[in-house]
Amino acid sequence: MDWGPIVLSLKLSAFTSLALLIIGLPMSYFLANSKRWWKPLAEALISLPLVLPPTVIGFYWLIAFSPQSSIGQFLNSVFDLSLVFSFEGLLLASMLYSLPFMIQPLQMGMQSLNPDMIAQSRLLSKGEWMTFKKVILPSIRPSILSALVLTFAHTMGEFGVVLMIGGSISDRTKVASIALYEQVELMQYAQAHQYAFILLILSFFILVLVRFLNKKSSNLSVNG
Repeated sequence: MDWGPIVLSLKLSAFTSLALLIIGLPMSYFLANSKRWWKPLAEALISLPLVLPPTVIGFYWLIAFSPQSSIGQFLNSVFDLSLVFSFEGLLLASMLYSLPFMIQPLQMGMQSLNPDMIAQSRLLSKGEWMTFKKVILPSIRPSILSALVLTFAHTMGEFGVVLMIGGSISDRTKVASIALYEQVELMQYAQAHQYAFILLILSFFILVLVRFLNKKSSNLSVNG
């Protein structure tokens, strides 16, 4: 069995999760505290990948960043960058597709915090940044962990988006879900079973890990 697609899937999932965590923390903090009239619109836009078929996202991404489009030509000529049939394109598209799996747990965690605790921290002249760093982040540690694991697992299982944008280029865009699909098409069920079994074990291990860490974090909070 070729381990390249498994390694590429793990790499894509890890990069997507870390990138979305950096983007998602300030975005979730803003949404959790905002009372702007357009907040429901922003939340609906972020949640759109939950109900939109992934092939739709992949199709519009393909149209927007193809070498024939104005955006694609600009990126290619100025930055020598192609977001179609490349790992960079898979990464950005995966970030878009997995965005709600990062934002929603973080936002729910921040909204569940005691507002008096936040207000007291601000009154002590810690400021917004120190309050966010010293009070909010430690308090939502289980939410951060859940968001990371959900994003990682969701990215591991992507199929429609990566197929539309990346195709199947070995060592560049051929992730495990694509390799599994190709083996089934070729009726190579023994090879397909190997990919499927590894994805199954990885998904199960991730879920067990997050439950264990969440339980440990809850016990520490109670004991503290």
